[in-house]
Amino acid sequence: QVQLVESGGGLVQAGGSLRLSCAVSRIIFNTMGWYRQAPGKQREFLATITSGGSANYADFVKGRFTISRDNAKNTVYLQLNSLKPEDTAVYYCAGGGTYYGGRYDAPYWGQGTQVTVSS
Repeated sequence: QVQLVESGGGLVQAGGSLRLSCAVSRIIFNTMGWYRQAPGKQREFLATITSGGSANYADFVKGRFTISRDNAKNTVYLQLNSLKPEDTAVYYCAGGGTYYGGRYDAPYWGQGTQVTVSS
């Protein structure tokens, strides 16, 4: 069974940083991505990365969030810097999809990790 397991979320003060991880088992995805969903809002695309390291970002995270991956560990990361209270959300990783036009529609999703940013 394919599994995507996120970790690294938590409570952080505004201006702080977190690094989220997503470990994938039983399959290797060429492209992986991150989304987030805040309470009462739709899920937002954040970033994708290919196995070769090519990344795409939503405009509003450029310069603050960085996606990376370790192919040997089959793990993708999302570094969150300069966090703001409005970044509070559940962050999800996804795999098996294709990035196109600012969207990444993927069939496999993790369970999410909560990020809470206090002011």
